[in-house]
Amino acid sequence: MNRLENKIAFITGGGRGMGAAISKRLGEEGATVVFTYSKSKKKAEEVAAKINEKGGHARAVEADSRDPKALSNAIQKTITELGRIDILINNAGIYVGKEFESHTLEDYEEIMAINVRAVYVAALAAVPKMPRNGRIITIGSNMAENALGPQTTLYTMSKAALAGFTRGLARDLGAKGITVNLVQPGPINTDMNPSDTELADFLRSRMALSEYGTGEDIAGLVAYLASEEGKYITGTAITIDGGLNA
Repeated sequence: MNRLENKIAFITGGGRGMGAAISKRLGEEGATVVFTYSKSKKKAEEVAAKINEKGGHARAVEADSRDPKALSNAIQKTITELGRIDILINNAGIYVGKEFESHTLEDYEEIMAINVRAVYVAALAAVPKMPRNGRIITIGSNMAENALGPQTTLYTMSKAALAGFTRGLARDLGAKGITVNLVQPGPINTDMNPSDTELADFLRSRMALSEYGTGEDIAGLVAYLASEEGKYITGTAITIDGGLNA
């Protein structure tokens, strides 16, 4: 299936976890994939190699989403070398979880820099050269709509901000034929959120399907939204969480 043939995709944090699954799926669907990493260079290069071994076209570039200049430069370099970005996937994100009284201003600055500001910076950099039928897809969290427990205040705040950004940007870019959507995953089995912990057992007890999702589940939804089939979906948040928020 080559629904994304001749498309250029840029993915933040595409070298591990859900990001790696998204990078691989878009590569399999024919897109040329450029994705960022900040620390895990070896893992990122392995993901790019796997895509290329299967006949795809992928490269990993170092760019910390905490650094607006580094992220913007990576996008500008991609546009200069490849001509444009058709699909922007804002995937990079972090979780800060602790009792509210122990939060610091530095915690706030870090989580907002990566989970919110980087999304804004990436869109600003990519949109001027994005053609009609372009796609902006941001990875949020089902916790934006349902704080499942304590020690989630900063994270839920940052992810809730993405919903407003998505709606506003969809209005701004609609006339240009660019769609903007938010994917809100629930429990997904990654190295950051493994499915074999006590927390995982608790979450499964609250889910309609009682099982963790996979990165491939998220990647499948992202690929659909990025394809021609998703052309009439914009300004919306789609929750994919096994019924945890039901």
